[in-house]
Amino acid sequence: MVAIRALREGDPEVISEAFTAIGWDKPVRQYEKYLAEQVAGVRDVLVASVDGEFAGYVTVYWVSPYEPFNGIPEISDFNVLPKFRRRGIGNGLMDAAEARVAERSEVVGIGVGLYADYGTAQRMYVRRGYVPDGRGLIYDGKQVPPGEMVRNDDSATLMFTKAL
Repeated sequence: MVAIRALREGDPEVISEAFTAIGWDKPVRQYEKYLAEQVAGVRDVLVASVDGEFAGYVTVYWVSPYEPFNGIPEISDFNVLPKFRRRGIGNGLMDAAEARVAERSEVVGIGVGLYADYGTAQRMYVRRGYVPDGRGLIYDGKQVPPGEMVRNDDSATLMFTKAL
């Protein structure tokens, strides 16, 4: 059974340990920061579990640092553990995040990486009705001018929006 709820005390350690176990660098302090931001009303964090076992999470950043969004909330840092993928958990997290945003905004934003590891997410966002914001390649939250070279890493993104 899949359950989705808000991040709470004790979750940062569980989440960090789950990602460390698969070789991902997701330190506990990242989730402690998310918890503090949630308490402050800056970010909401939704956590999915399957039969009580942590499966994934997504965050809603209420004021996106990406300036062109100009107040549009941004869904960010969306991860489902590989062993729980292709079971609808990611879509469940996205449904919950979009429903939460719809309470405050008619539009939601999201960014996606450009290399192959993000291929599933790229396809998912398009299927869910997200469209590119038309500003092209973004690196570290800033538009990349034509002719400028950037590294294709997690900081290189294409930004999307969706009407809710």
